[in-house]
This record gives sequence, C-alpha cells and structure tokens, in this order.
Amino acid sequence: MERKPYPSEILRIMIQITDKEFHQLVGFIKDNYGINIKEEKRALLTGRLSNTLIQNGYSSFTDFYKALTSDKSEAVISQLINKITTNHTFFMREKDHFDYFKNTVLPELYTGVTNRDLRIWCAACSTGEESYTLAMLIDEFLGKKKIFWDKKILATDISEKVLHEAMKGEYANEKLKSLPLSWRMNYFKAVDDENSVVVDSIKNEVIYRKFNLMESRFPFRKKFHVIFCRNVMIYFDNNTKIDLVNKLYERTGNGGYLFLGHSEAIARNESDFRYVAPAVYRKI
Repeated sequence: MERKPYPSEILRIMIQITDKEFHQLVGFIKDNYGINIKEEKRALLTGRLSNTLIQNGYSSFTDFYKALTSDKSEAVISQLINKITTNHTFFMREKDHFDYFKNTVLPELYTGVTNRDLRIWCAACSTGEESYTLAMLIDEFLGKKKIFWDKKILATDISEKVLHEAMKGEYANEKLKSLPLSWRMNYFKAVDDENSVVVDSIKNEVIYRKFNLMESRFPFRKKFHVIFCRNVMIYFDNNTKIDLVNKLYERTGNGGYLFLGHSEAIARNESDFRYVAPAVYRKI
C-alpha cells in the first residue's frame, strides 16, 4: 500500500506556477488589492501559496485561480489575502509620528473641534498596535475630560486574520517593552507570565472593520481629522498610489492630517496635500 506523505514532507512540496498562471494571479491581486507583485517575487509567491493549494486539494494554480474568481463566500479570497499581505508591525513603530500626533495634532484638535467629535482612521491597522497606541495617547491626553468626547478610532484592514488578532488585543510582554511603564500598568492586564491583553476601556475605543482600500469609493459619512495609512503604498505602483492618495484627500477634512510610512512620499504634482513633517501631510 502506498504511504501517504507526512506533514513535514508536504511542506517541502512545491506546486509549480506557469508564466500564464503567474500573470493571471498577480493581475487578480493588483486589480483587486493594489499590491504589485513583480517577477522577482515569483518564487516567494509560489512558496507562500503552495501549502494552501495542497492542503485544500488544488492540483494547480489554474484550479486555485478559478476558485478565486468564482468565490462567492470569500473563503478562498481570505486564504489568498492572509498569505500575500505582510503584517509586520509593532508598538511605537516610527515613534516620531506618535510624538507629532501627541504634541501637535491632539492640541490642535482639542481647541479646534468644537463638537468634540474626533474622527481618526487607521487605514491599514494590521494586528492593532497602531490603533491601540493612538487610543492610549488620546486617553492620556484627554484625561478626565474624555467623557465629553466622541473619540472612537476606525481601524480597517483587508485581512480577516489580522483583524481577529487586533480585536483580541493580546500581545507578548516582550512586544510591550517599547511602551511607557505607566501604559503597561494602566492599559494592559496579564493573561499569563508571557502575555498581556489590552484593557476593555481602550479596546472599546477602537472599531475594527474589514475594508479594501481599492474600493472605487469610500463610504464614510463624515470626513476624518486624521488618517494613518502607513507602509501600505510601498506595495503599489505609482498610478495606484496616486489614486489612493486622492481618495484619502477627499475623505480628509480641511486642516486634517495624513500620516504615511517613512519610506513613502507624495510628490507635489501628485496631490493637493501639503508636506508638514517627515511622512506627514496636511489638507490645507
């Protein structure tokens, strides 16, 4: 009787991708999610997806592509997104942005927002470190006056997997070392000796939703005072980036701020946003 391969052997099996299959798949990914996968990333894409294909009974990338394009439940699409998205993030990533938000943006909003309705969007929130950091900064800044403000943060991502992790709000204690001691004491509670979870008073300040930045329109009723969209457009080609920046501009209120990643930039001829600090732009 033929022996079935062990799981460790299955992991070493690679389903090869043809030129046609590669171009079909990267075209689907770019058209639907903006991510521009170049030829030199072919092996990486194949490696990330081969196990998914094998485990779900697909004999080729053509079969997988057919399932993608006919997927009504979005189960197959979710598998793809979870494999192709890079969710590298951590607390206080690009700390100068949080300092700028605390020392410049929050004081301006505190005096300028007369209806006490702060509208902040984390447009690619990943596993929640960014959105929870902003919630903690706002909580610390407003103090006892926070009860008079609507300060909930909208946090979105295309990956259901990372959204689930963000909503759970549980992190290894090692990942919290960059945070102030007072934050670790006031905003987290121990799960066990190695992990802690965000307290409910901060969790409840963040609304997590699945959202694709490639949607033709952004269906938000009100414009935002601040948008964080960091380290997303590095995966886009220039036309896709410009299109997204213009959509973000439309959803930013007058005087509002856009934070990008430090490896991202907006040229003067690409948008009406105005540069105000490294990777920080403003709608004037």
